[in-house]
Amino acid sequence: MKKLLLMLLAGILLLSACGRPSGGESASGEEGSEGSSEQYTIRIPHLVSEEQSSHIAAEEFKKKLEEESDGRLKVEIYPNGQLFPSDREAIEAVQLGNVEMTIPAIAPLASFNPDFSVFDLPFLFDDYEAAYAALDGELGQGLLDSLEEEGMKGLVFGENGFRHLSNNEGPVTSLEDIQGLKMRTLESPLHTDTFKQLGMNASPFAFGELYTALQQGTYDAMEAPISLFYTNKFYEVQDYLTLTGHVYQATILLMNNDFYQSLPEDLQKLVMEAAEEFREEQRELAQQQDTEFLEDLKENGMEVNELTEEQRQEFIDAVQPVYEKYEEEIGQDLIEQAQSANE
Repeated sequence: MKKLLLMLLAGILLLSACGRPSGGESASGEEGSEGSSEQYTIRIPHLVSEEQSSHIAAEEFKKKLEEESDGRLKVEIYPNGQLFPSDREAIEAVQLGNVEMTIPAIAPLASFNPDFSVFDLPFLFDDYEAAYAALDGELGQGLLDSLEEEGMKGLVFGENGFRHLSNNEGPVTSLEDIQGLKMRTLESPLHTDTFKQLGMNASPFAFGELYTALQQGTYDAMEAPISLFYTNKFYEVQDYLTLTGHVYQATILLMNNDFYQSLPEDLQKLVMEAAEEFREEQRELAQQQDTEFLEDLKENGMEVNELTEEQRQEFIDAVQPVYEKYEEEIGQDLIEQAQSANE
């Protein structure tokens, strides 16, 4: 009887071993870990149009991921605010895992991590080189890493460029010209406080609905990078553009951290490599578009003027109380670290 029982037990074990997937495959029959054939879908909603540099670079990001992953990564891009009318809502969706990625302006991130407010300080960077030194250096990497505590993976910083002021009342050459204008700002308290300090009636409003709000006269004025004025046809609802360059606006490639960590190591490496290529290509294209689109804005009837050094200094002096108000929240060390990029 004992011998019979042992023979039956051996038979059961043998049958179990024959039915078990071999080493590199999961129970579903797919390869595990590095060699996994499982497909991962990355959905990327964003606000800008198909013409703008972020979308064009995102298409290259998609192409690289799909081709070099041999189809294991699939990327779906949703431009023009198709899924979410604001960056804040898109960021929340990434944080919750409702979508895998987005490419927002960094200003709304201050609602999730106050340290990001440092980049919203007016007239912080003198030029592109200073902005890149801060964003791609120790300061920027530290902020990217900090997003993991909020359930997000900051991949790299992209570019919207320097932001400028537009309105429907007349050319702006001094603070007197903008007093009391109804001003749309980004969804950032610091941005709103900056324009209130300049004497404007400022309030935040979703970007996806801004064209209609300007058309209906809900706002007199707005501010944005040159590329967004052109690709979103704001020249149809705004007559005057003043090249204030009051804020350098970065964007960010933002991914849900749980999703990123779920990827096999080789796909994580590929995502980071594609993100770094996105950063370089998108910035170069963004600056090319700024030059081209500025001429296009003029051709479409927008009156463009640039502040003199003295006129710009009037604006710089007027917003210094904003630095004082946010110094404790952001931290003097962080502000000085950002400002040191100008040296």
